Amino acid sequence: MSQPPLPAFPLRPARVHEVFGAAAPAFAAICAAGGSGPVLWVRESWLPETLHPSGLAMFLDPDRLIIASSADQTDSLAVAEEALRDGAVGLVVIEITRPVNLREGRRLQLAAAAGRSTGLCLIREGMGSNAAETRWHAIPVFDPAHEDSTLMRWEITKNKSGTVGAWNVVWNWQANRIDVVSPAGLGPGSAGMSD
Repeated sequence: MSQPPLPAFPLRPARVHEVFGAAAPAFAAICAAGGSGPVLWVRESWLPETLHPSGLAMFLDPDRLIIASSADQTDSLAVAEEALRDGAVGLVVIEITRPVNLREGRRLQLAAAAGRSTGLCLIREGMGSNAAETRWHAIPVFDPAHEDSTLMRWEITKNKSGTVGAWNVVWNWQANRIDVVSPAGLGPGSAGMSD
């Protein structure tokens, strides 16, 4: 995957990051697309939605995806921590259902550093942890000029090692990368958009 002109993306390895918003699962799938090894997706078994590997086929080979179902968030965090520390998977996606406290967030960060794996917590708005390296807001964007349904707006709302900003991006599945695009009717460098 070629490096797009976005600071902090691809996600800094060996750290744990967060994303929220309606396009958070697509953000996670795009992060997974950049790697070549297995991806562990940890979610609580009681969640009403179902994650189906074939639904992510435009982003990554479904055979790379391992789905772990847990009884509750405590178990999810334990599974994620062990997977991050082990380093056998390059990306661990954790669906978070309650705020992660500083101790839990710090344990995930230490595990990611030890295993050289990257963690991504899918959170709800307002549930961010102070321990997160970056926090992203990902939402779909409707643009009548684009027939592609993958147009999104990504905004970095927290970045421990750099700047924040917002970009409209589209998933280019043929090239296996994201492309930064101008909002409808606006050119590059328009007011309110990062270059």
